[in-house]
Amino acid sequence: MLFAHPLVLLLLLLPIGLLAFQWRHKAQGVPIPSDHQPHQRQRLLTILLGFTSSLPALILAIGIILLAGPRKFEQPRSAREMTNIQFCIDVSGSMNAKFGDGDRFEAAIEAVNSFIDYRKGDSFGLTIFGNTVLHWVPLTSDVSAFRCAPPFLHPRKLPPTFGGTSIGKALHSCEDVLVSHEEGDRMILLITDGMSSDLYGGKDVEIAESLKENSITVFGIHVAGGSPPAEVSVISSITGGQYFSAGDPESLKAVFQQIDGMKQAPIKRLTPDPVDNFQPFIIAAVSLAGLYLLALLGLRYNPW
Repeated sequence: MLFAHPLVLLLLLLPIGLLAFQWRHKAQGVPIPSDHQPHQRQRLLTILLGFTSSLPALILAIGIILLAGPRKFEQPRSAREMTNIQFCIDVSGSMNAKFGDGDRFEAAIEAVNSFIDYRKGDSFGLTIFGNTVLHWVPLTSDVSAFRCAPPFLHPRKLPPTFGGTSIGKALHSCEDVLVSHEEGDRMILLITDGMSSDLYGGKDVEIAESLKENSITVFGIHVAGGSPPAEVSVISSITGGQYFSAGDPESLKAVFQQIDGMKQAPIKRLTPDPVDNFQPFIIAAVSLAGLYLLALLGLRYNPW
């Protein structure tokens, strides 16, 4: 049992003293003529009278306990740990290529929005890249900005500096964003359709080791025909992720569902917090008070 103000419990010495006096002190009786007649001792009645006389002291003790602020720990709870997910989407000119009923970029954004819907509780950020990297949406659990992003980020509306594909630069930039958030797991979802020269010459392994050191998992999705670039596959493998190839919008959505199943949000057990625990003591006090009032109707000590 916990108490918010444990020092108040020292006042319990008062009702304890009253109880000791009640049971140990022999009150002086008032003799009346009938007292000279022999009487059989009624021990049960004596105990019952002593108990009813002790009720005020017991009620006082419960009142002191209530003043001390009794507390208990609430039931242990579990909570879903947050995952920081940074979407890294290629907006180079090739993302304008036809992909289903639209183009590759539109399919990527649509799949991202669907993925967000079944990852509630996570934090999401959006980065676009070509030869230039732009962090469009900071890590947040408010995903309304993702819904409004497509009209502004379509490759046809971006300046020429987004025309190329610099995957290495984009991953480094996303890494900096994720490292700045200490709470939760870290994941990068890379969506691209091309190769990247800044991953050649062992740069892919160097980038992957840095990401792994910062506990960042990379999942890549190749939204084009053919096999995905080996360098990006290496990065995904080293960081504990995987690189997928999606040739149409339906397979792209299926890939996102597969990633969700592979990277389940961990469940953590929350430390229970102390909460007030007045109810049992209030019930006991009211019950004793009611019993004492009933006893006053006839079951009380008289000196004659």
